[in-house]
Amino acid sequence: VQLQASGGGLVQAGGSLNLSCAASGSIFRIDLMGWYRQAPGKQRELVADIISGGSTNYADSVKGRFTISSVVISSDNAKNMVYLQMSSLKPEDTAVYYCYLRGSTWAAPAVLGDYWGRGTLVTVSS
Repeated sequence: VQLQASGGGLVQAGGSLNLSCAASGSIFRIDLMGWYRQAPGKQRELVADIISGGSTNYADSVKGRFTISSVVISSDNAKNMVYLQMSSLKPEDTAVYYCYLRGSTWAAPAVLGDYWGRGTLVTVSS
């Protein structure tokens, strides 16, 4: 399973950015997709996630400012995307944002695994 995140960059405080993540590979099942972030000197933390049924979960620090959504175009994993719309950005949102997927592959359909993308840097200037 490969996760490719994009959309990071530099933005001024109060601005907006949209992150995208494409999941590809021999994906059999997706239970959850989401975004984590890690700021310098801090632990990686959950930003938001979305389960296959559509329910979402947000960190308190981003509620009302960030929106997560996902799209599964086809069952053969030709297009599995997760998006993070970020608005009213603050300097404390500066971090590397990682795309995350929990699911299984065709090689082992009953075995759930955790998969991570490389991350995309978001920098919010004050």
